Amino acid sequence: FLIHIFASWYMRGEEGYARFFSYFNLFVASMLLLVLGDNLALLFLGWEGVGLCSYLLIGFYYSNPANGWAAIKAFTVTRVGDVFLLIALFLLYQQFGTLNIQYIVANAAQVMTLSSSLSIWTALMLFLGAAGKSAQIPLQTWLADAMAGPTPVSALIHAATMVTAGVYLTCRMFAVMEMAPEVMQFISITGAVTLLVAGFAALVQTDIKRILAYSTMSQLGYMFMAVGAEAYQAGLFHMLAHAFFKALLFLSSGAVILACHHEQNIFKMGGLRKKIPFVFWCFVIGGGALAALPIVTVGFFSKDAILGAVYAQSAMSNLPLYNTLYWVGVVGAFLTSIYTFRLIWVVFFGEEKTHAHEIKGVTYWGPLAILAALSTGLGYFLQGPVNKLLATAIPAFSIPETLEDAVAHAEHLASGVAIAGLIVGIILFAFAYNVVKSIANTSFGTGIANIWRNAFGFDALYHLVFVKPYLLIAKIMGRDPIDSLWLVLPALVKSGNSFTSSRQTGLLREYASSMSLGVVVLLMILIVIQVVGK
Repeated sequence: FLIHIFASWYMRGEEGYARFFSYFNLFVASMLLLVLGDNLALLFLGWEGVGLCSYLLIGFYYSNPANGWAAIKAFTVTRVGDVFLLIALFLLYQQFGTLNIQYIVANAAQVMTLSSSLSIWTALMLFLGAAGKSAQIPLQTWLADAMAGPTPVSALIHAATMVTAGVYLTCRMFAVMEMAPEVMQFISITGAVTLLVAGFAALVQTDIKRILAYSTMSQLGYMFMAVGAEAYQAGLFHMLAHAFFKALLFLSSGAVILACHHEQNIFKMGGLRKKIPFVFWCFVIGGGALAALPIVTVGFFSKDAILGAVYAQSAMSNLPLYNTLYWVGVVGAFLTSIYTFRLIWVVFFGEEKTHAHEIKGVTYWGPLAILAALSTGLGYFLQGPVNKLLATAIPAFSIPETLEDAVAHAEHLASGVAIAGLIVGIILFAFAYNVVKSIANTSFGTGIANIWRNAFGFDALYHLVFVKPYLLIAKIMGRDPIDSLWLVLPALVKSGNSFTSSRQTGLLREYASSMSLGVVVLLMILIVIQVVGK
């Protein structure tokens, strides 16, 4: 609702205003169908609906070919995940004879066999379907390019629809997922790897929306890490908290982009806190929540709940894997603080590099003010009601009393590391930026930055492995030999016609010679037949 209000201000005067809101409302309706459907077939209908609407909205400015390609890329990559989800639905129907979600969840333990190959394949297909929608490795490449759409679309995709659908699906189908512990561990590993890759990528981006896109990918990694540790409530509460501060950050970035005449390169901005102070403070609050600054932000409570649960799972399950994942999450928190400060410092401090204009309107500042309030520590008070609501459908993650002190220490350590990342960011960009710049300009620094900027080369790899062979096959099939057969018959008829027409000379002697030759040939045929017959 708040994003809708902001969008009415942001899109004013744009060509295709009505078309935008028709897609926008269909997007929301599809997500509601996905969330409220009590049947996986109905959920899948909403699932495909959000995929279609994301394609339409990402390519909204279709006159720019790059936007069209970004929309096609998002549609294609997420369709790969959808194939896996469809396979999962077939497997579930084969086992349960129904796609009713409540029935499947209630009877999963009786119908499915723990760690059987069928259970593993079913859970894995479900997760791969979710990974495509939620931009997890290896199906994460579409999300950064999805920033081609209008900024309110980015806010909606990252905060309320589309990317959160995968987390929702895996949590809702928890009973099926738990029948394959191997897949649960794989989910946590995937989330951890994704949050690291996205964190490093966000450190070197120059587009304000791409930085936020990679931060979303990273936060989704935390959510999946929680799902893999069976801390569903922690993952869903972080999803709710993330919706608040990520919507705030994207809408604030939209205000920045408008103020800077649609400029998105952060290094062409600067000093904007003086021109748009309200947006600056909204960005600070949203950035603080993203970095999980202690006590004062909702992100602190939600992210610490995830890291605490992962740490507890390592002790409860005696699996060193979860201890490693905890430290990966801590490193991710460190990176988040650094790139968040970098973004705020470059955009709002320093020398003003563009002539920004002031922006006004209650439809602009009203949604930002509400989201800013929810992104502060006030959002913590939603955790209790949310957990009570979720407890009716999803099991709570309980930490034994013997581990409570250790888990609290682990959470405090994670918060300390987040603060340390903020301090490092301040040192690097506020006081030692020239040193950072000189290192970045070396061959080693440039190489590392390029690897990080391209998110470790997944796009290039997929282009080499999938796109180029596809284009080659398409080129070959463009000269389809089967189609060529249809050209042979007309060519033969034409050649025969040319030959017979060339024989029509009008000369009597040639006709007589041809008739004589024909008689001789016929006689020879008759003789051969007589000889063969005897």
